[in-house]
Formats: sequence, structure tokens, C-alpha cells
Amino acid sequence: MLMTGAQYIESLRKLNTRVYMFGEKIENWVDHPIIRPSINCVAMTYDLAQDPQYADLMTTKSSLTGKTINRFAHLHQSTDDLKKKVKMQRLCGQKTASCFQRCVGMDAFNAVFSTTYEIDQKYGTEYHKNFIEYLKYIQEKDLIVDGAMTDPKGNRGASPAGQKDADLFLRIVERREDGIVVRGAKTHQTGSINSHEHLIMPTIAMTEADKDYAVSFACPSDAEGLYMIYGRQSCDTRKLEEGADIDLGNKEYGGQEALVVFDNVFIPKDRIFLCGEYDFAGMMVERFAGYHRQSYGGCKVGVGDVVIGAAALAADYNGAQKASHIKDKLIEMTHLNETLYCCGIACSSEGYPTAAGNYQIDLLLANVCKQNITRFPYEIVRLAEDIAGGLMVTMPSEKDFKSETVVGKNGETIGDICNKYFAGSPEYTTEERMRILRFLENICLGSAAVGYRTESMHGAGSPQAQRIMISRQGNINAKKELAKTIAGIK
Repeated sequence: MLMTGAQYIESLRKLNTRVYMFGEKIENWVDHPIIRPSINCVAMTYDLAQDPQYADLMTTKSSLTGKTINRFAHLHQSTDDLKKKVKMQRLCGQKTASCFQRCVGMDAFNAVFSTTYEIDQKYGTEYHKNFIEYLKYIQEKDLIVDGAMTDPKGNRGASPAGQKDADLFLRIVERREDGIVVRGAKTHQTGSINSHEHLIMPTIAMTEADKDYAVSFACPSDAEGLYMIYGRQSCDTRKLEEGADIDLGNKEYGGQEALVVFDNVFIPKDRIFLCGEYDFAGMMVERFAGYHRQSYGGCKVGVGDVVIGAAALAADYNGAQKASHIKDKLIEMTHLNETLYCCGIACSSEGYPTAAGNYQIDLLLANVCKQNITRFPYEIVRLAEDIAGGLMVTMPSEKDFKSETVVGKNGETIGDICNKYFAGSPEYTTEERMRILRFLENICLGSAAVGYRTESMHGAGSPQAQRIMISRQGNINAKKELAKTIAGIK
């Protein structure tokens, strides 16, 4: 069954998810003005799947059941699937100009599917069977799953087992006949509050001493002992202002991050996908990271399309659209954005089947993709801010533009003065100019920066994480042999 966006939102109301923000429990988090824009983003992924013109990108046939499912719940079966994934993510970015929060779960599905197959092959476990049955359930119900990998980590110089506080990496604290009990937390969790389920993975490669931390499992978002603390964003309290509209920039959509805490949560045996097999933790991490770094060649490109459009509109409203340097900056922004897209398509086109049967992207090219993502969106944003001008961050509030307080000697109100002195091209209204500048402020500096600028740096691993993988995958020795052969060195 494919849900609509409205049905998805209603399904969240049935959960007993425990959410805290600003030191208090949020009872009706579905309609909270700070949280709701991020829910609207996820709802868009459902509504696009209902639209016939996007059916080829947004839906596909399940490799497990043969039924039509949302592509966000799919196991990639070909390089064509991998490319369609990137194109779907670009589309969703274009429609929301924000983070739509389903990529992490999709990437976790594919990483856990292939890794559990290989664990079972070595140890005779039933993790792969467990996961297949779990994913069938997710596909049948059309649910959102938060893929959760990042631990708090504490002292970065110490291993999981070497931490002063043992909870700084999520761990198994009790093994029982019918399952396990886990304790710890996952940080920076994109869309966690908006998800029906959580799929947990280890965060780094591990040794035998860390085997209690080598754990992967699934649990409902409202499981007993699980709660979330919402991560605040720049300018987030603007959403609490009465009648807020223009000052919000992107009023309808937004991203979301949270700290997800596991306070002795019980996990049934049939929902466990890794339990102490520490030698496979690294494989799961690298496969997930590869898929997720591929994802950024789609989602960030879609948001980049909107940033470029907004910058071009700002130039129009400023009356500067004919200036040669403006045209050149828009060309450069487009060049950078399409280069990112090329990387996403390239690592997809070079994909290959895993032993389990689903398709893996080219890991080297996926890491090159994400390395570029840590840089190019920053330049795109810099150019957008350059085109927009300083008014993007010095403009009075929406209330000032609408104020009827008289301040002028001839009876002018504060609103009259603001609309007069902040007018741009006579072809457009002052409000239109104000709206696009607030929109750019929101993407470049405000709460949407979580879904674009800052997330481009740290999402799917920091820049150094990609450089480590590029070093491993770059095969320098083979390149040395090429040079030696041509240079005549035996």
C-alpha cells in the first residue's frame, strides 16, 4: 500500500514517540510549528509517489514481494536503479529546497541487506532472514525508517571499549534468550522524530574488545525506553512568532535532527541483524557510507537548483540581471551544481552486484562525490549571497513592513518607509524582493542550512572520512606500475 502525504501525517499521530525540546516534553509534536515543516518534507516523498508523471522515479517493483513500493524502500537491482535513486533525490530536493529525510533509511536498507548475507555465510546466523522479513513489513506498510549510525563517540582518541563512559557508543548491556537490551545514543539523527522505525548500525570498524558495540537492529520509534531531544537550528524560533510568514523564508519545508537516546531498550531476537560479530562492523559502515555519499549527488543538487533560481530572482529584483558578472556567477553556480550531479550519476553507473544480489555503487567515485559536496555548496552559497547583496541579512522584520505606526512628518508609517526605501526594480514589488531575500537567508544561514550548507560538510561523514576512503580505494600502487611501464622501469 502506498500512503499519501496526508495518510503519513495521520500515521505519526498514532505513535507514542517521546520528544523533548527546549527542556520540555512536546505532547503534540506533529503540529508543532518548529517540527511541522520537516514533516511536510517527508510527506512530499509520499505525494510525489502518487503523481503519475513521477511514477517511474518514485516507485518500483519490490524485489522481495513483486508489489509496487516507494523507491525509498527499495533494494537496488541494477545500475539503472542506482541512477534513478539519484534522480529521485534531485527531484525531491527541487520540490522542498530542504532535507526530505528518507535517504538514510534507504541507504541503511541496502547496506544491512548485503552485509547480513555475508555474516550468515560465515557464521550460520539468521540475520539476513530477519532483515528480509523486516523489510517486507516496511514495504507493505510504506513506513519511514530512520537509518541511525552516528554515535556520540566521546573521546575521539579512544575506542568504544576504551571510553570513560561506556554509553558513548551504543552497546549491548544484556543478552537474553528472546533478544538483547541496548543502551546509549545516536546523534545528528536526520528525520528521527518523523520516522515510524529506527534501523541501527555501528558507527566505526571494531575489534574483539568492542564486540558489545558491534550491533545492528530495528525498533519502533516509540519503543519503551527510547526518547528524542530535538536539535535546534538557527532562526528556529521565528516559526513561533504570531503570523510568521515572509520572515521564515522557506515556510513550508525544513530539515530535522535529533539526539536519539536508548535507555535500556529491549530488542526482540527477530529484529537483530548484527550481535557481536565485530569483524563485519567495518563492512556495514563502509557500505552504508558509500550509498549515503552517493545520495548527496542527488539531494544537494536538487536544493542547489533552487538556490540558483533564487539567486537569479534576486538579481532580477535588484535590477542587476543584465550585468555580465551576475551572468558569470550564475554560470559558475550551475557548473558546480551539475558537476556534483555528474559524480552521483557516475558512481551509480559504475555500480556492481553484491553477493546478496543488490547493487553497490562504486565506492571510490561515491567518496569523490561527497568530497566535492563538502566544498561546492559552500561556493554556490557564497555566490548566491554575493548576488543577493547585504540586505539579505540587514532587512527589517516582516512586522516593520506591515506596521501602521506613524513616524513621518507627512503621516508615513513604518511600513510605508520600509516599502519605499527597500524597493528594487520597478518591475517587481518590494514584498517580492523581501521574500526572495528571506528565502536565501533561510537556505544560506538559517534553519535550512542544516539541509544544505552545513549538512554538506558533515552529513555522511566529515571531509576527512572521504579522504581516508579515497586513499584506500585510489590504488596508488597500480598507478605506479602504469608509470613504471611507460617510463621503461623494470
